[in-house]
Amino acid sequence: MENLKNAHKCARKDKTYYKEVKMVDSNTDLYLGKIQKMLIENKYFVSEYKVSTINDKGKNRTLMKLPYFPDRIIQWAILLQIEETFLATLCDHTCASLPGRGIKKASTLTTKYMKDEEGCKYCLKIDVTHFYQNINHNILKKMLRKKLKDKQLLELLDSIIDSVNGDVGIPIGSYLSQYFANFYLSYFDHWLKEEKRIRYVVRYMDDVIIFGNSKSDLHKLKNDIDAYLYENLKLTVKKNWQVFPTNVRGIDFVGFRHFFGYKLLRKSTCKNFKKRMILIKRKGEKGTRLSYSEWCSANSYMGWLKWCDSYRLSEKYLKPIQPYLFKYFINEVNKTRKVKHD
Repeated sequence: MENLKNAHKCARKDKTYYKEVKMVDSNTDLYLGKIQKMLIENKYFVSEYKVSTINDKGKNRTLMKLPYFPDRIIQWAILLQIEETFLATLCDHTCASLPGRGIKKASTLTTKYMKDEEGCKYCLKIDVTHFYQNINHNILKKMLRKKLKDKQLLELLDSIIDSVNGDVGIPIGSYLSQYFANFYLSYFDHWLKEEKRIRYVVRYMDDVIIFGNSKSDLHKLKNDIDAYLYENLKLTVKKNWQVFPTNVRGIDFVGFRHFFGYKLLRKSTCKNFKKRMILIKRKGEKGTRLSYSEWCSANSYMGWLKWCDSYRLSEKYLKPIQPYLFKYFINEVNKTRKVKHD
C-alpha cells in the first residue's frame, strides 16, 4: 500500500485538475485498496486506450493514453520498484525520458566529445525507422526476463506489452513505454561500446550520433549496425542516415547545432523564436496585454538560449520584451493575491 500511495503521489503531479485524480484524492485508501486487490488477485486488465493524433514537427504521431485510475497508478507503482534495474542496464550515453538525462545531458555530452577535434573529425548520424511501432513483443519480453525473475511481475508486464494488438509496437504516450524503449536498445548500446569499441556515441532515444576520425570506418560501422539491429531487434535504420565532416556544418542534434568550440540554436527553432519575440514586442508596444501562452513561450525560449551561445539573440530579441514580461508577471501575482484576499 505504501508503494501505491507513492505511485499516486508521483502520477498526480501537475494533474490535480483531472476528474480521476480528484476521485482518488477523495478517498485514497478506498481506491488504492481496489488497485491492491486487483494486483494481489491477478484481476487487473489493461484498460482501453484513448487514441489521438498530434502533429510533431511535421510528423503525425499517434498517442495512446490510458486512464489515470487504475492504469497510470499501476504503471507508476511498477516503475518505482524496477526503475533502478532499468537504469543500471543503460549506458551513460543513453538519454531521453530518463531522470537527469534529457536534452541538456545529450547536448553536454556532444559538446564534451567534440573537444577532441581529431577523434570527432567525422560523424555518423542515424535513427531507427518507426522505432516505437516496430519494437518486437517477444524480444522485449525475453530481454526483461534477463533482468527480472518475479513471475507475477513479468506476467503483469507482459499484459501491458500485449495490450497493443499484434506482435510489434508499444504505445507512444503510455508511461512505461519510454522505459521499455530505452531498455530495448540497451544491449545495442553495450555492443557499440564493448564490442565495437566506439569511444564517442550519444543516443537520444532512437536518434544516434557516433564520432570517428575515419569516414570509411564509420561507413563500415553503419553496415555492422544494420546487421545487428535487424538480427537482434528486428529494427532497421532510416534511409536518411549520413556520414559527414563535423566541421563543415556542425552536428544538428537535440535542438542545437554543435560546432568545435561553440553551440548555436537549431535554425528552425531560431526562426520560430525570432517570429514569436517580434510579435510579443509589437503587442507590448501597442499596450496590449500578453497572453499566458506568450509569457510561457518567452520563458521557454529563455531556457533554450541559456544553454547555447546566444548573447546577440538575447540582446536583440529578448531584452526589448523584458518589461512586458515583467508587467504580465506582476499583474498575475496581484490578481492571485486579490483572489486569496477575497
